[in-house]
Amino acid sequence: MRRLHPLGLLVLLACCGLVGTLVAGAAVGMKADDLVHLVVLVIPALALTVLATVVTRAALGHASILASTAAVAVVGVVVGIANLVALAALMIVSSHDATTMGVLLIYAGAAGVGAALAIGTARTKAINTLGETARRLGEGDLSARAGALDAGPEIDALATTLDEMAERLQEALAHERSVELSRRDLMTAISHDLRTPLSSLRAMVEAIDDGVVEDPPSLRRYTMEMRRSVTQLSTMVDDLFELAQLDAGAIEAETRRARLKDVVRSAVDTVRLQADEKGLALRADLGAEGETSCSPRLARILQNLLVNAVRHTPSDGTVLVEATRRPGELEVAVQDSGDGVDPDDLTRIFEPFYRADPARSGAGAGLGLALARRIAESMGGRLEVESVPRVGSRFCVRIPVGADG
Repeated sequence: MRRLHPLGLLVLLACCGLVGTLVAGAAVGMKADDLVHLVVLVIPALALTVLATVVTRAALGHASILASTAAVAVVGVVVGIANLVALAALMIVSSHDATTMGVLLIYAGAAGVGAALAIGTARTKAINTLGETARRLGEGDLSARAGALDAGPEIDALATTLDEMAERLQEALAHERSVELSRRDLMTAISHDLRTPLSSLRAMVEAIDDGVVEDPPSLRRYTMEMRRSVTQLSTMVDDLFELAQLDAGAIEAETRRARLKDVVRSAVDTVRLQADEKGLALRADLGAEGETSCSPRLARILQNLLVNAVRHTPSDGTVLVEATRRPGELEVAVQDSGDGVDPDDLTRIFEPFYRADPARSGAGAGLGLALARRIAESMGGRLEVESVPRVGSRFCVRIPVGADG
């Protein structure tokens, strides 16, 4: 029925009404001649109805909802009175009955117009609310909402769609602003952290080039310092590159597997020298979980956690790697007896380039923990921290493993 032309739909419904009238007439005992006469009378009435509809539609094509709904009621009354006049002229209805029915039709028309105006007013108010909401959204007020209008399923569905669109736009804008703020902080942090090793390299290169340093012991010391600065720069660039890959979703599904004890051994070996130089006790207690199958990417997470633990644990301290197997999950923790983290810093410790030290001093670039968490999340896991100042910290990575892991 939705695809029919409005006039065609009108004719179809009128014909259905005629069939119903004939069935009702036959049921009450009308004769065949009377039924035929009734059909003959309905044909001009139908033509009059179509004509009234066409005229009304042309006249009210750009009218308001109030005018349109009132016109529908008026058209119904006018058509009814016209039919009544025709019946009276043909002597089918007496003048007295026609007058009585005409008065009733006028009353019904007034009631219909009143009902149409009441309904139209509610619809108009709802549409005006939608228009005002759309205008505010267009002016940049993304907090504007139409809310519940109770104006019928079609208008309510439109209001819901508009509010959902506004909600998505607001979330997208908030995310964009957050990304832009993070980008600015990232650029500021990069500029700060690159300046120290680059300035050191430049000063030492200029000293050697100008002949300020010529004796072999000083040259060896300068060379070692230059190598340290280059290593720091290289590590920072590698971390930035891998962090960008994680943000862009460039890491594909991991298919390689390795034993946990081999992964932990690889991570521990990268910090063994620094731990020995500080006199730290570096141990791994994996137990039976050492044979668990896991992603080799876990080694990078543990390496970053161990570097952080060794850096912040004083001499003669302890750094322990331990593992626990839970249903569907492997938990690997790095625990140290170091400085600990202030509670105010725990919520931001995984942000790129964030450090609790206001002066941002130290050899690290401030990317290790952020990168470790991003890798854990890319593997479907999570990285958590518990810390007590001057007692130590415990970083725990939990990753999903299969039943056969």
